[in-house]
Amino acid sequence: MDSTLECITDWMTRQRWYASKGRVPELRRIGEWTLPTPEPGVRVHTLLLMDDASRPATLYQVPVTRRETLLPGAGHRLIGRMASGGYLYDGAHDPAYAAALLEMILDGTESIGGESTAAESNGGGSTADTASATGSRSSRAGDRSARGARARVLEGEQSNTSIIYEATDGGAPIIVKVFRQLHHGDNPDVTLQTALAEAASTHVPPSVGAVVGEWADVGRAGGRARGHLAFAQEFLPGVEDAWRVALRSAADGTSFDEEARAIGRATAEVHHVLADLFETNPATPGDIAGVVFGWHERLAAAASEIPALREHRPAIEAAYDRAQSMEWPPLQRVHGDLHLGQVLSAPGRDWMLIDFEGEPLRPMADRVRPDVVLRDVAGMLRSFDYVAGSVGMEHPSRPAAEVAAWATDSRQAFLRGYADAARVDLRAHRTVRDAFELDKAVYEALYEQRNRQDWLPIPLLGIVRILGRSAVVGSVGTQADAILSQLDAARRS
Repeated sequence: MDSTLECITDWMTRQRWYASKGRVPELRRIGEWTLPTPEPGVRVHTLLLMDDASRPATLYQVPVTRRETLLPGAGHRLIGRMASGGYLYDGAHDPAYAAALLEMILDGTESIGGESTAAESNGGGSTADTASATGSRSSRAGDRSARGARARVLEGEQSNTSIIYEATDGGAPIIVKVFRQLHHGDNPDVTLQTALAEAASTHVPPSVGAVVGEWADVGRAGGRARGHLAFAQEFLPGVEDAWRVALRSAADGTSFDEEARAIGRATAEVHHVLADLFETNPATPGDIAGVVFGWHERLAAAASEIPALREHRPAIEAAYDRAQSMEWPPLQRVHGDLHLGQVLSAPGRDWMLIDFEGEPLRPMADRVRPDVVLRDVAGMLRSFDYVAGSVGMEHPSRPAAEVAAWATDSRQAFLRGYADAARVDLRAHRTVRDAFELDKAVYEALYEQRNRQDWLPIPLLGIVRILGRSAVVGSVGTQADAILSQLDAARRS
């Protein structure tokens, strides 16, 4: 292993975006390229590193800078000291990389890397491959310049790294999302938002540009893979996500109906535009069977780990079976992971939807397929339940019935807003919608069981509520009371 990978291996385990927590990376260099910088004594690189310790192996994008001297004020961003001399820094936090990345996007330049050999990365033979990256500016990006922009990294992200650029000439700021895990194929976060922006949708931030890369992939025909590396959009200062707005409303006991209805309308309008821009197909029996099979798989996994879920499994399976026998809405491109945290309130603008990557754990090939709009609707309905559950945990003095009523009112307002602009009649697909909402709650229950068991009653209560609405259990009130008691005990502990 070369000294660069030795430095990165230990550092990588401490990064929020590293997926294989608890494992030591086994890094293999797939490719790299250099970005130009006018700063003397600095070299800017992007490395593509395969981690063979994860199952399956995961490809990461790791921008770094090599500096001859220490970067003042950036000690906590130092990856390590090179055996050959000099210092290796996390590129996303280095102004030299940030400037070079934005210039690549706005100038539409290409960078082709040198050879990456197996001997360099693992002491093996001499397979040599070239990786490359090409920037492109969106047609509606306007006359923007990267010169002199001040850059800072957005804190708190889990799976990617976003850099915010503040223009010195008073222009609109830009945010560039650097994708950490790479996949072959177009990233829907880029393609869907760019298409929506170019169609003049007011429900996504204006698109600025993107970076596309190519690299060696022996598992693909032709031995090459291609995918998005970064995505630039206008950054909206002063925004607040709908999750925080809803939390305040629920905690204060004020109505969120107006906001929820507007979010429902925005969601339907985005679905409408996506249906016009991309492929739309009828849902075939094979399509439906594939979705339902995934539901049953998740339910089996969750029931094996959550004893409290097992008594509900027959009723959930019955709900899935009924949904499979119904007519489904057409398949089209959707958000794929919609919740209140993916919706922004921007001063003087409509509600905006962001982060169209879909569920991060789903393969990219699945995330770019046409899907059912009910997946997004169900995700948002579950999000209102989570607001109520969070408020219940943090404000134990609030009567549980009042918080539950807030969630019910907000869900109904969202559905009314969606109906205002939708092409799909949600009432005609109530049984299918319930099944999508159940599947989302089962997914949440498994997550809470593994990560935050105090929060497990929130999705369990949602499951009981949905089943009661579907009239497939007889003791709904008793079960709900028992789960509410668990939630009350957790929040008072």
